[in-house]
Amino acid sequence: MLCRSILGLLVLFLVVLLAPLWACADPALPVIPNQTFVVTTYGAVGDGITTNTTTIQNAINAASTAGGGTVEFPAGTYLCGPLTMKSSINLQLDSGALLRMLPYDMYPGGILSPANFINGSSLHDIEISGTGAIDGQGSPWWPGYKTNTRPAMVNFSTCNRVWIRDATFSNSPSMHLIIKGRAGNVTIEGITIAAPSSSAPTNPSHNTDAIDLAETNATIRNCNISVGDDNVALGSSASASADIIITNCTFGEGHGVSIGSFTSGGVSNLTVINCTFNSTDNGIRIKSDNNRGGIVQNLSYLNIGMTNVNFPITIYSYYNSVGTPSSITPAIAASQTVVPYPTNNPVYRNITFSNIVATAIRGFPAGIIWARPEMPATNISFIRCNLSASKSFDVYNARGVRFVAPLIRVTGTVTSFLL
Repeated sequence: MLCRSILGLLVLFLVVLLAPLWACADPALPVIPNQTFVVTTYGAVGDGITTNTTTIQNAINAASTAGGGTVEFPAGTYLCGPLTMKSSINLQLDSGALLRMLPYDMYPGGILSPANFINGSSLHDIEISGTGAIDGQGSPWWPGYKTNTRPAMVNFSTCNRVWIRDATFSNSPSMHLIIKGRAGNVTIEGITIAAPSSSAPTNPSHNTDAIDLAETNATIRNCNISVGDDNVALGSSASASADIIITNCTFGEGHGVSIGSFTSGGVSNLTVINCTFNSTDNGIRIKSDNNRGGIVQNLSYLNIGMTNVNFPITIYSYYNSVGTPSSITPAIAASQTVVPYPTNNPVYRNITFSNIVATAIRGFPAGIIWARPEMPATNISFIRCNLSASKSFDVYNARGVRFVAPLIRVTGTVTSFLL
C-alpha cells in the first residue's frame, strides 16, 4: 500500500509538473504618455446630479489630441452618458470617484438603440485604472432583458494592449466588460465586478456577464466576480480565443467560467489555475451545439475549489436543444439523432482537470461529458479530482477519457459513473 501511495503521488507530481500551462507569457501592457487631464478642469461636476457626458468626452478628446495621457476623475459622483474611448488613454478613477451611467429613463437611445457606455474600436494602448468605481444603474433595465436592447458597460473591439485594473464595476444593464476582436494583449487584474444573481428573489439581474472575452494573449488574475450570468465567457462566432490564463480569481454567484455557447471561432490554449467558486450555478462549463460549434482544445484546469455549486464540471454539445443537462440518462444520450454532415460541429479535445475539489448542490450531477455521436470528445483527463454530489458522473460520446486516482462521492446507492 505504501508503494502504491508513493506511486500515486509520483504520478500526480509528474502530471501537474508536465501539464501544459498553455498561456505563460504576460501580455504587453499599454504605454500611456505622462500627462494628466482632470475632468473637472473641463467642466465636469461630481455632484451626482449634473450630466457630464460632453465635458468628460471633451477631456478624452483633449488628451487624444495631445498624443494621449491620463484622464483623471477626482473623488465625486459623475453622471454620464455614452463615451467614445481613444488610443493612448488611461481613464483613472481616483479613490472615492464614481462614474455612473445615466439612469434608464435618461439614457440616450432608450431601449431601442442605446450605445454602449464606454466604447472603443480598433484602438491601441488603453487603460481603465484606479480604486474608484463605475456603476451602471442597471436595475430598471433587467426586467426587459428578453425584449429590450440594453447597453454594455465597456465594449472594446479589436483593441491592442488593454489593461483594466483595480477598479470596481457594478450593476451594468447587460454585460460589464466585452473585449473581443483578437487584437491581443489584454490584462484584467485586481478588479471587482458585482451584480445580483439571476435567481435572486428580488431584483435579479440577467445577462450581466462579468467578462466576455474573445482574444489572444490575455490574462485575468486576482479578480472577485459575482454576477447574474457568466463570470467569464470565452468564445465567439468569429474571433478566435487563444493563449489565455485565468488565475487566483474568486467567483461567487454567476454561471461560472464558461466556453461558448458560440465556439465557431475556436478556443485553444487556456489555463485556469488556483481559483475558487462558491454558490456559482456552474463551475467549469463548456457548451455549444452543432450550428454554433468549432474546435475547443488544449485546456488545463488546475487547483480548483468549488463549494455549493450546481454543476461542477459540464461539457456538452446540446446547448440549444436541451439546455444545461441535469438529468440525462444513457438511454437519452443514445437516442440523439446522428447528423451525417453537420455544420459547425463542436470539437472538444485535449482537456486536463487536475486537483479539483468540488461539492455539488443536492440534485445535481458530479459532472458530465456529453459530446455528439458524430464528433466524440477525445483525450480528456481527470487527475486526483475529488467530487461530491447526489448524482453520478456521466460520460457520453467520448473517447480517451482517463480518471487517475479519482474520488467520486455520491449518495446512497447511486452509481458513481454512467457511461
